[in-house]
Amino acid sequence: MKKLILTVALIVTTVTFAQKENKKEAKSPEQRTEKQLEKMTEELDLNEKQQKEVKELLETQKENRKALIEKRNEAKEGDKKPNKEDRIAMKEEMTKNKEAFKTKLKTILTEEQFQKWETNVAEKKEEVKESMKENKKNKKKSDK
Repeated sequence: MKKLILTVALIVTTVTFAQKENKKEAKSPEQRTEKQLEKMTEELDLNEKQQKEVKELLETQKENRKALIEKRNEAKEGDKKPNKEDRIAMKEEMTKNKEAFKTKLKTILTEEQFQKWETNVAEKKEEVKESMKENKKNKKKSDK
């Protein structure tokens, strides 16, 4: 009986540690910006001038995102939920920010680099979509 209890305890401990290793570490916005810049530099072969300009652009994007999140959180405070017009306005603002980012990035990168960036973004979007489908399937299986 003692061996059985020890075996079960060992298995539970192993599974717990394995699950913790799979979770990503929380990174600060600055760390995420640096990581994104490193990835773009590697994938697009950015020169030093481009790196500096892209970093500034990423910082601006980070600030815009932070402002939108704060605005959304303010709208959620208390029991009130954002109404349909508020949600539409927030979505339009997000779209406007994305387009401004894309326009500015296009002026920084060469045409070849920009095309490659767009391809990478589309591929990443598709990967996320597939991952979400898998997670949804797995959730349905575990709910049964």
